[in-house]
Amino acid sequence: MTQTSENVTWLTQEAYNKLKDELEYLTGPARTEIAAKIAAAREEGDLRENGGYHAAKEEQGKQELRVRQLTQLLENAQVGEAPASADGAVAPGMVVTIAFDGDEDDTLTFLLASREYASGDIETYSPQSPLGTGVIGHKVGEDAEYELPNGKKASVRILKAEPYSA
Repeated sequence: MTQTSENVTWLTQEAYNKLKDELEYLTGPARTEIAAKIAAAREEGDLRENGGYHAAKEEQGKQELRVRQLTQLLENAQVGEAPASADGAVAPGMVVTIAFDGDEDDTLTFLLASREYASGDIETYSPQSPLGTGVIGHKVGEDAEYELPNGKKASVRILKAEPYSA
């Protein structure tokens, strides 16, 4: 999955189908299952000390959050491949190879997208992550900088950037 500034989410057909199937399961059979668990736990008595009831309610909350996430994601989905950057700059949907501090022996190759987009064993970084926001817009050969969790800055050199193909 990739996101562009127009807030369109690009998904492969495979990723779209997978997410749609997950949404259908969560809004159908999964809701029925969790409702049955809650009802069964309610029948056990005092809800304040009923671990099964609280666990089922927590599971229900997580399920409903995922339903909202999937609904929003699929509403903004565009099936197909994200358009390539016209100027060759790093953009969501690209496989990027970087060198840390310009050291070409210390490299990382990753997909700049959300995890739902990747269909393989490639490491994935979100375009909204510190590294993702640091490299977006830079071209091969350029240096980019991003902020580490401890507040320090790290620099990387863009070695390669090409469109992702599953």
